[in-house]
Amino acid sequence: MTVRNFLRALLWAAALAAGSQAHAQATRTWVSGVGDDANPCSRTAPCKTFAGAISKTATGGEIDTLDPGGFGSVTITKSITIANDGMGTAGILAVGTSGITINAPAGSTVYLRNLIIDGGPTGSSSPSGVHVVSGDVHIDNSVIRGFTGSPGAGILVSANTNASRLYVTNTKIYGNTIGVSSTATVSSPIAIVDTVIDKNSDYGILGETAFSVFSLHRSEVTGTAVGISAPAPAKVSSYGTNLITGVAPGTTLSPAGLR
Repeated sequence: MTVRNFLRALLWAAALAAGSQAHAQATRTWVSGVGDDANPCSRTAPCKTFAGAISKTATGGEIDTLDPGGFGSVTITKSITIANDGMGTAGILAVGTSGITINAPAGSTVYLRNLIIDGGPTGSSSPSGVHVVSGDVHIDNSVIRGFTGSPGAGILVSANTNASRLYVTNTKIYGNTIGVSSTATVSSPIAIVDTVIDKNSDYGILGETAFSVFSLHRSEVTGTAVGISAPAPAKVSSYGTNLITGVAPGTTLSPAGLR
């Protein structure tokens, strides 16, 4: 190989490497209220929205907030964490759309932490705060409010292909048409712990299928005429540490009699 060809090969290899790095996804990215989605979403050059950051975040990676802001609705199709840890309010204002839609492959896990998900002003017709189509989802220390479109659920689980699990901890779900709703047609248990589901206009918890399986621990379902409606074959387990008002006919709490 001549010297010229050798140098040309080195330059070509360097160009390929640079291109590969430019398109590589980071394991950790950042968003900021003053960011720009044209940025690489690094700490020093953050993105503006969760949707802008997710395409630049590797599967199993994490999107963090650098400062308070409204970071927009997002669709999640892989394992990922979206977290706001001590940086003020991290909001999603979803007007006429769902706040977060999760449709990830079987075996995927999604973590949502310290977020405020808002359906917008009266008349916005926003359908759901978090819509779980597929994937295991953990929602912690968050607020979900103001979703009054159709179905108007703070959280909706509609899994129909892949088994899913939902864990809700230390969260407030209020001012929606339904607090937590399940229309799942495959195994999709829902665990609700240390959570307040309050003043949702129609139902606090609504289970519509045999795969609507709820467990409640140290939680409140209040401020709604029908706190829980989950007629058999749906199942609700309440472990005696909950405050529940308005259980619909046909709904059985197990163990029997416990609230």
